[in-house]
Order: sequence, then C-alpha cells, then structure tokens
Amino acid sequence: MNQQSRLAGDFINQRTNLLAQKLRETGEDSRLEEYLRQKLIECRWRDDLKDYCKEVIRQKGLEKITIEELTDMLYIRGQATIPNKVKEDLLSRLRQFFDENQI
Repeated sequence: MNQQSRLAGDFINQRTNLLAQKLRETGEDSRLEEYLRQKLIECRWRDDLKDYCKEVIRQKGLEKITIEELTDMLYIRGQATIPNKVKEDLLSRLRQFFDENQI
C-alpha cells in the first residue's frame, strides 16, 4: 500500500469515526435504528427470515445444526434479502445527516 492510499484510508476512517460519534451524540443512531427496524417489519423481512430459520431447522434437524451454523446462515440470508429500497432510504438519511452536520 502506498502513502497516498494510506492517507486516503486514514481520512475515510476519521470521517467514519466522526460520523459515528455525531450519530451517537445526537441520538440519530437510535432513530435510524428504529426506522430500519420498522421498515424491515413492514416489508416482512423479519417474518421471512424467521420462516427461513424454521425451514433450515426442519430440514437439517435440531440436533444436527449448531447455533453458529444457523447464525452464519441467517446472517448471509439476512444481508442478501434486505430490500434495495430500504438500503437506499437508509443511505439517503445518512447522507442528509452527514450534510446537515457538515461532517
């Protein structure tokens, strides 16, 4: 990694840390978390993930699957199935917060 790449990485890390700090200080992190939770409930993402979990357990058998395996499967499935609209809305809210707070 060259000097310029390291500096760019450091700058991004600083901005990310500053954004996270501002989100916590203003309580916006909690508001965004609640917004995300509600959107995922509205689009049935949680229900679909719960159904997937039950199906995996049914297929593999409760005795033959570990919590770690199930957690890994749910993590992958959960990330892959978040609707793009929810991701876009959340990113838009983060950008707006970023701009409003001149981060």
